[in-house]
Amino acid sequence: MTLRSPWTCVLWDVDGTVVDASEGILRRLAIALEHFGKPAATREELVHWIGPPMFESFQTNVGMTPDEASEAVAYYRMIGKADGYTTGARLYPGVGELIADLDAAGIAQATASSKPENQVVALMDHFDLAPHLQALVGATPDEKTLASKSDIVAEALRRLQAAGADTSRPILVGDRHHDVEGGTAQNVPVIFVRWGFSWPHESEGAAASVDTIDELRALLLIDD
Repeated sequence: MTLRSPWTCVLWDVDGTVVDASEGILRRLAIALEHFGKPAATREELVHWIGPPMFESFQTNVGMTPDEASEAVAYYRMIGKADGYTTGARLYPGVGELIADLDAAGIAQATASSKPENQVVALMDHFDLAPHLQALVGATPDEKTLASKSDIVAEALRRLQAAGADTSRPILVGDRHHDVEGGTAQNVPVIFVRWGFSWPHESEGAAASVDTIDELRALLLIDD
């Protein structure tokens, strides 16, 4: 059996798509928000926090000014470094195997995440996915210099091209409207996965939406 793909390269969002890091995010958020005198987020409210850059979320969700948000991001990242970026994180079932199979089929892959890049690297190393990915791309630590999904997608494609990958038919896999908007801005179609942290309407504009890993696999790999 030979595996091939209709795509020449696959870009992966991380939080809510490849990795469920919600346990650690919720714990660190509670500490950070309490430190700044804000109410802790509930698990149901994580949909407002997972996906967008934290710099943006602190302003949108609890009304911080940009300066306050910068301070809050720095404090949150300090907690994360002490806590360990991989603490409590888990892979969504079947995603790791799919990434490995895409690699075996010769399909170039990269992350395209709004998480700080050092955290992306830590997670991909922790789950032994780094060897299957030609580029590990995330946001800059300040979440401002390189933070928008569009810019991150463009950077992922740039690094894949630099590595000699064919980027003529890219696809982005993600779980938030930021992924759809960022992919669209770079003319990259998006497969929207519904197992992450999103509202139903966020899939609008995606090339396809899937509920299961088997549905995603069918769109990324073809058995000959």
